[in-house]
Amino acid sequence: MFFFLLQVQNFSDSIMAETFTGTTESSYHDSNDSSIVTTIDYYFYSVDVSDCNTNGSANEMPNFQPILFSVVFALGFAGNSTVVWILMKLMKLKSVSDICLLNLAVSDLAVTLSLPIWAYYTVAYELTSNVLCKAMVFIYQIGFYSGILFVTLMGIDRYLAIVHAVATMRVRTVRNGTVVSAVIWMVSILGALPETIFYSISEEENKCIPVYPNNSEKTWKLFQNIRENAVGLFISLPIMMFCYISILAVLMRSRNSKKHRAMRLIFTIALLFVVFWVPYNIVIFLKSLQEYGFLNNCKSSQGINLALGATETIALIHCCVNPIIYAFVGEKFRKNLINELSRFPLCGYLCKLQPVHIKNSENDTSNTSA
Repeated sequence: MFFFLLQVQNFSDSIMAETFTGTTESSYHDSNDSSIVTTIDYYFYSVDVSDCNTNGSANEMPNFQPILFSVVFALGFAGNSTVVWILMKLMKLKSVSDICLLNLAVSDLAVTLSLPIWAYYTVAYELTSNVLCKAMVFIYQIGFYSGILFVTLMGIDRYLAIVHAVATMRVRTVRNGTVVSAVIWMVSILGALPETIFYSISEEENKCIPVYPNNSEKTWKLFQNIRENAVGLFISLPIMMFCYISILAVLMRSRNSKKHRAMRLIFTIALLFVVFWVPYNIVIFLKSLQEYGFLNNCKSSQGINLALGATETIALIHCCVNPIIYAFVGEKFRKNLINELSRFPLCGYLCKLQPVHIKNSENDTSNTSA
């Protein structure tokens, strides 16, 4: 989302430059090597669009984004903080599913807490604090990597619990889940560090922009694209599809009366993962092709830039949906939540009007138990 905002602003700058100077590219000469440095290539996913003009929709989107950020912040903060509260206070992290759910909620909560900064940056389009600049990029990158990896880990856990329930009982322990979660956080931090190091506040315009070492900008951009595609498209997606297809195959052979409900839930999880994350990763893959000279014309550049902003927005909304999918549909979680809320007068009255009968089972989980 942050990178899309930079693109929109640079497009606007190019239109202003064309109005007053007759060109869409401003440049200056570096005193050290006398090479021409173009200001339009400062944003992260940059291509040569100096001869391109933007349409109206590109400049109107930032006006809508603060509202979207506010809604996502409210829903994401309420949902994920509730998940953390219930898991830590009542459920005591007794299973791998609980550990995965807690880490996913923390990951989404971190992203939602950064949204007020994004909203301010969307309106003012300037920052004076280098710490805030790096914090925005760092949180965004960590949320991207950890969110996808924990969703994938939950799919693997469901696969082991349903398809290989007996054989993996000794593997699916709280200790192992904690170790794997720690590894995921380490991988996410390492993945976020490069861009965090490069981003800083520009002295001229107080903008949060990446500053790469000399003659390495294209290499670092391509490296970033490859990292994101490897995590979101080439690793997580195949694993998720294999796990959930295997789960559906087992449920279809089951004689459990609730199998149809479980199948719908499993299908929803897989579908939403594809809807929220695959489009963004496809656009990132197209950006990588541009680095090699493919799709590097004006029309393609405009289309991919707009698609990047739209798909990043969709991926951002996923932090609001995760609590609903993985927590509130879980029977044990819902029971603990209702019991806790029933202590408040109004909530207790509503719970009595609509009683919920929930059956505990040996295979209880806080997410998608079959």
